[in-house]
Amino acid sequence: MKNRDLILIGSILLIALIIFLCLALFSRDGAYVTVKIDGEEIASYPLDKDGVFVLCDGKNILKIEDGKAYMTHADCPDKLCVKRGEISRSGETITCLPHKLTVTVHSGDGEVELTVD
Repeated sequence: MKNRDLILIGSILLIALIIFLCLALFSRDGAYVTVKIDGEEIASYPLDKDGVFVLCDGKNILKIEDGKAYMTHADCPDKLCVKRGEISRSGETITCLPHKLTVTVHSGDGEVELTVD
């Protein structure tokens, strides 16, 4: 590798780090989550109230606890939505592709802020 290659790689990594830090620092705490199945909003839950919600006829279970939402159960083979973990910042999303389910965090002002997952 030449010096130019190292400078290019270093520059790209530095820009990526700056973007990541800006998104992490300027994203807002979420106020509520919306649940959509096949693009249609079916429910909205506040993050400040703990609860367990059965979705997709029991195929997915969403839990809200301590201001964070996460999937505790999914009957799909890959379980990526369960592995996603907790979401609490505006714009974060949990997606279960086999069930066409998305859970998205929204801020209290009605706008969704983009964040790095």
